[in-house]
Amino acid sequence: MAESFEKDVVVIGGGGHVGLPLAIALADRGSRVVVFDINEKTVATINGGTLPFTEPGAEPVLKRVLADGRLTATTDPASVATAENVVVVIGTPVDEHLNPDPNAIPKALESTSGYFRDGQILILRSTVYPGVTALVERTVGGLGLDMDVAFCPERIAEHKAMEELFSLPQIVSSRTSRGRERASRLFSTLTDEIVDLEPEEAELAKLFTNTWRYIKFAAANQFYMMANDRGLDFERIRAALSHNYPRAKDIPGAGFAAGPCLFKDTMQLAAFSDNKFSLGHSAMLVNEGLPLYVVTQLEKRFDLENLTVGILGMSFKGGSDDIRSSLSYKLRRVLKFKAKAVICTDPYVSEETDDTLLPLDSVLEKADVLIVATPHPEYRGILTDKPVADVWNLLGNGVTV
Repeated sequence: MAESFEKDVVVIGGGGHVGLPLAIALADRGSRVVVFDINEKTVATINGGTLPFTEPGAEPVLKRVLADGRLTATTDPASVATAENVVVVIGTPVDEHLNPDPNAIPKALESTSGYFRDGQILILRSTVYPGVTALVERTVGGLGLDMDVAFCPERIAEHKAMEELFSLPQIVSSRTSRGRERASRLFSTLTDEIVDLEPEEAELAKLFTNTWRYIKFAAANQFYMMANDRGLDFERIRAALSHNYPRAKDIPGAGFAAGPCLFKDTMQLAAFSDNKFSLGHSAMLVNEGLPLYVVTQLEKRFDLENLTVGILGMSFKGGSDDIRSSLSYKLRRVLKFKAKAVICTDPYVSEETDDTLLPLDSVLEKADVLIVATPHPEYRGILTDKPVADVWNLLGNGVTV
């Protein structure tokens, strides 16, 4: 095995929500890290000491590791050859038919495989369809290089990366003991707990985790609709049933279950089970149907054709600027068919991301009916005499008007 590398880690696709916090954390723990990303603007932003997205606590650390020379970002694919640990944060997408594309990662690696070297370890980090790790192993084997392959799934939640990268156990999987040892050595710089699995077990563990959360959210949303249809306050019921009752303490509140992972990974698991995953499909119908339910409830009470509806929040979660797979945009599309006009606001989403957004004061003034679509903390203190549909119970009104 080759022993000499300029860097410890290169993160392929490292300018995003998964790769960049990992790169910053590893650099802060002493690794020499290079972030490789094809987006020139993202790379320039990172090298300037600014995060291209919101992640609490990460930017001061980024500035520190840049100043210390332990992290740099580049668009040069040749950087892949400089590091012993090659971390890939490209996941498995689903297509318009909700089928996973298992070839997405091998295709993405084609542009960098010419820079792979003997002695490296290739670590898959993002969620993959079961069997993709084995597919990558075969691809790497065909290059004739002495490289290890590992799958070590990320487990962080957005906005908690700089805490959870250090506090959560890390699942490590590889086909060989050498691969497990090398991957464990790298992630042991971040966390004290390493959990060993076989690659196929680790792939399912990641999918099971996200799907379990998606199903729990679906149960809560179904309960919410049941209560709301009878004019009852689901949040009041939830607070009562979970009060000092440990077996119910994990029941979540109602709200739009969205983002780039939960729905996608549930559909990947459905495909893996030959589309016999009725529980997962039912969860999808409930969660994806919640925006439609809200609009239907409003139609029962108001003449939407003659009203302007204001949507508060367009990102997929509170306090975030991430609009990927946000159900707020599905809500907006539905309302465009139903309402006289639809106006939207979000304190975190930039004009560059969505140039249709208005300031909050303008939406509060112009809208006849309001919908809290994202539970941003800025909305908690809103005072308005206009009707509000508040699935999240952010304003404490409980029942969707």
